[in-house]
Amino acid sequence: SAKDLVGTSMLVTAGGTREPIDAVRVIANRSSGKQGYAIAEQAHKRGATVTIVSTVDRQTLAGITVVSVETAQQMLDAVSCHAPSSDVVVMTAAVADFRPVQAVAGKIKKDEGIPQIILEPTVDILGFLGASKPAGQILVGFAAETSKLVDNARGKLKRKNLDLIVANDVSGDVMGGAENTVLLITPKGAEAWPRMKKEEVAAKLAARIAEALA
Repeated sequence: SAKDLVGTSMLVTAGGTREPIDAVRVIANRSSGKQGYAIAEQAHKRGATVTIVSTVDRQTLAGITVVSVETAQQMLDAVSCHAPSSDVVVMTAAVADFRPVQAVAGKIKKDEGIPQIILEPTVDILGFLGASKPAGQILVGFAAETSKLVDNARGKLKRKNLDLIVANDVSGDVMGGAENTVLLITPKGAEAWPRMKKEEVAAKLAARIAEALA
């Protein structure tokens, strides 16, 4: 790979957050973290100093700093520490939009009846990053959609002050799969990429990030 990210610091988030219901159960999603790790590894190969904030236990390349988290709040705390000093932030993680208002300390027993789980919104991490983005920082978001892919992604790009957004239709086998079909959307337009391995998506995105920094 070209060493076009030497001297660049990059923060990547990966995986799906897990919001506790009780001591053993969580609200989660199907994100495997594969795309986030692939992006972190491609950036590292191109010379970037990479930190990955992750909810998944997955091996990665030596030299990449891994910060392990579980919940949306923990991810926000970690991102808040690392984002201000990063040249590039890539928010690949699938962050839960809602969490139980109160997690039960022990295990909810079946014979106690069906529990009522009251939900509240989590903090919008990507929106927080867009609102507090330092001058010159490249902020990349992901939009996982099942309908109106382009419209929803363009709205998110503008609303959250992003430089790039990677949009994909997750109604198929994308989450947890080895391949991805994405649209790269910028303020200038949309670019459709063919279906390819997630490592290839990551390499192409890393190259586009290098171009944006240049």
